[in-house]
Parts: sequence; structure tokens; C-alpha cells
Amino acid sequence: MARLASCLFGGCATLLLGACTTAMPPALGAQDIQAPSDFTAEYRPEAGPQELWWQGFNDPQLNSLIARALSENLNISAAEARLRAAEAFLKAERSDLLPSINGSGNITVDVNDSGDTNDSAAVSLFGQFTPDISGRLGAEVLAATANLAAAEYFVADQRRLIASAVANQYIELRRTDARLTLLDESTQLQQQTLRIVTLRYEAGLSANLDVRRAAADLARTRAQRGLLELARARASHALAVLVGDAPGAIPAASHDTASVPEFQSGPPRGSPADLLRRRADLLVAEAGLMEAAANIGIERADLLPSLTIPGEIVAGDGRIDKIFANVVTSIGASLNLPLFDGGRRRAEISAAEAEADARFSEYRQTFLTALSEVENALVGISAYTARNTELRQAIDESDAAFMQSNALYREGLASLFDVLDAQRQLISSRESLIDSEASLASSIVALYAAAGAETKV
Repeated sequence: MARLASCLFGGCATLLLGACTTAMPPALGAQDIQAPSDFTAEYRPEAGPQELWWQGFNDPQLNSLIARALSENLNISAAEARLRAAEAFLKAERSDLLPSINGSGNITVDVNDSGDTNDSAAVSLFGQFTPDISGRLGAEVLAATANLAAAEYFVADQRRLIASAVANQYIELRRTDARLTLLDESTQLQQQTLRIVTLRYEAGLSANLDVRRAAADLARTRAQRGLLELARARASHALAVLVGDAPGAIPAASHDTASVPEFQSGPPRGSPADLLRRRADLLVAEAGLMEAAANIGIERADLLPSLTIPGEIVAGDGRIDKIFANVVTSIGASLNLPLFDGGRRRAEISAAEAEADARFSEYRQTFLTALSEVENALVGISAYTARNTELRQAIDESDAAFMQSNALYREGLASLFDVLDAQRQLISSRESLIDSEASLASSIVALYAAAGAETKV
């Protein structure tokens, strides 16, 4: 038996030397992704703020809403709670590297028929220490550390997403405000046209068909109000939820003019490789990949022996006043050798390796999605900037055409169709400009979110 024990412990010592390297495979990460040298989009924005980027819109109400959301949003609150849980879990995993000690005690008092008492007492301390000869405990600590990092990055990612969501909903709120203001202006313009046409009809200078056409255009314009108010209510309710409040809690914006907020500059674009170090969702995916690699180490450790060292100190087994008169100490060792399990441990290792492969594919997919988001935002900013320029020119030309056709109509030198057509083009161009300005602002928000701009306050 002594010879067998010597062989077993000698074998364990040999295994211990390679336990860490055997248990822990090399982890894949950012260095294993081939990032393009640059983005393909031709548009290059001017450098803007990297933190608190929404202040580039120069809108105090937007600043206030995002600040509220970052401190009161429930998704962020839940992510922060899970971060605290991950911190506690890591502390628990580290404690497994230390011995565990527990204590117990008992007192017994017997009373016989004559009233005499017979008492006894005993106290004991018992503990256990498990040396990490297989590397399993170390791998569990590494997995918990990676989980903690993922939880921390997830909080940052939630802040990134919530800030951009608030900005987008606020832009939609301002867009609908601007469209409602334009609707009132367009309605007044069409009412004036209807009055002119009605007076000309009453004077016998135009047909009743002209009156009906003008009235139909006015009704079509008024019919847009319900949809715009619905869109505004949805944006307002979404904003309320984002700041952790009940729908309807967001008051109407107070602005000198109803317009879409304009951004002064764009974020630093950087390079595709910068996303790997900056975007929180990519860092979450990378931490998940590290956790998967640690899980392989946990499963590989099951192929190695494990050693447990229990110990106990017992005092008592006598009278209470002589409880420490008899103290017994014992210590031992238990070696567990994995011999045969029908291939279960190997299968669990294969499953953990397959999971790591899946995590790496998800990591690469997240990176490609991030690249696509940046490219789309850059193209969107360029496209909407050019579109806004053309729409402003279209508005100038349509306004001149409407004024000219209206004057000719009053002189009887143009038909009402010409007036209404010019009027429709003018209103349509104004509506398109507001929508395009909102799309430009949203593209800027998308670029900041895609570039992984920080949201620390």
C-alpha cells in the first residue's frame, strides 16, 4: 500500500507541473480578427466630442433627458445589479482557493429521579482544504473574472444604446413638432387659396370644379394631423419609458421655433480596428469568449486527480467544567483519480470547445455588424447632407413658382391647376426637408453609437 501511495502521489506531482497549461487553452480575441485598414465610405466627418456627444446638438432639453436616462433607466439599473452579482460571484469563486473551517458544539444535561444532574459538553472545529492541483479552481476564477468583465462592459453597452435611443426619440419628437407647425402653416396657405377660388367662383370667374379641387387639397393636408400626433405621442411615451417614468410624463418641448436639432460636427471616425477596443458590445463578446476558454479549462481539469485534505479538532466528551481536558486532533488526505467514465469527461470537453468556437463566430459577427453600422451611418450622413441642400433649393424654386402662378391666376393668365400644383410641390418639399433633417440627425446619432463613443457623465 505504501508503494502504491508513493506511485500515486508521484504521478500527481508530475501532473501538477502541467496542470495550468493543460487546463487552460489559449483564448482567441481581438488579435485573431482581421480588421480592414479603413472604412469604405468616402464621407469623412469633422472631429467632434467623444464623450457627452449629444451636447453637440446644443439642446438643453436633450441633455437633460439623456442625463436622466443614464441615471434612472431600468435596463441600465438591471445591468448594474447583474454587475454587482458578478462581483459577488467572483469573490465566492476566489474563496474556494482557501481552506474552509466550521465549528459546532453541544451541551447535554440529564436529570434523574432523585434530582441529580449529569452534564457533558463537546466543541469541535472541522475544516477542509482542496489544493488546486488540477487547475480547476483557477479556471473557475478566470471564468468568473471574464464574466465580471462582460457584466461591466454590458453596463457600458446599455448606456451606449440608451443614450442613442433617447436621442433618436427626441429627434422624432422634434420632427413631429416641426411637421405639425408646418401643417398649420400649410393649412393657412391652402385656406387662403380656397378663399380666393371661392370669391372668383362667386364672381363668375371660375368654375365650381376649382373650388372642389382647392377644398380637397385642404382636406388632404388636414388629414395628416392625426398621424403626426400619433407619431409624437409614441415618441413622447418612448422617451418617458427610457428615463424610467410612466408614459405621458414627458412635457411638450418649449422652443422658439419648431425645428429638428442640428449637430455641429461629427465624431472621430477612427479605424475599424478601433472598434475592437472601443465598442462595448464587442468587449462583451470578447469577455464571453474568454469565459468560454476558461470553461474548457474547467472541463479539462476533470481529467486530472483532485486532492482533499480534511481536518478536525474535538474538545470535550466530559463534564462542562472540564471541556478542554480532552482535545483530539486529526488530519487526513483523500485523493480522487479519474479512471473510467464511459467518455463523459471527454465529451464535456468537446462540448466546451464547440461552445468556444460558437462564441468566436458570434464575436466576429458582432464585429462585422459594427463595421456595417459605421459604414451605413457614414453613407447616411453624406446622403442626407446632399439631399438637404437640394431640398432647400427645391423649396426656394417652389416658393417662387407658387407666388408667380398665384399672381397669374388672379390675373386670369394661369389655371387653378397650376396654382395647386405649385402649392403641393412647395408643401411637399418643406415636409421632405424636415424629414430629411431628422434623418441626418439620426444618422449622426447612429455614427456615434456605432463608433462606440463613451457616455460617461
